[in-house]
Amino acid sequence: MKAMKSADIRKLAPEEIRSKISDARDELMKLRFQQVTGQLTDTSHLNVLRKDIARMETILAEMLKTVAVEGEK
Repeated sequence: MKAMKSADIRKLAPEEIRSKISDARDELMKLRFQQVTGQLTDTSHLNVLRKDIARMETILAEMLKTVAVEGEK
């Protein structure tokens, strides 16, 4: 699994980012189940996925804040 870069995330629309966050959370849940049952061999995917989710949420919050500030003007 390859980590998403911030520049790539910023090119997406907010709806696309929300969709990717949802997909990543689903995948994270599946990986956690695999880890608990002993099926997961490479646990580094968990950390990569968690950081991707945090990165996407941060960028989405920045986008929404920017839109709100511009809307006040």
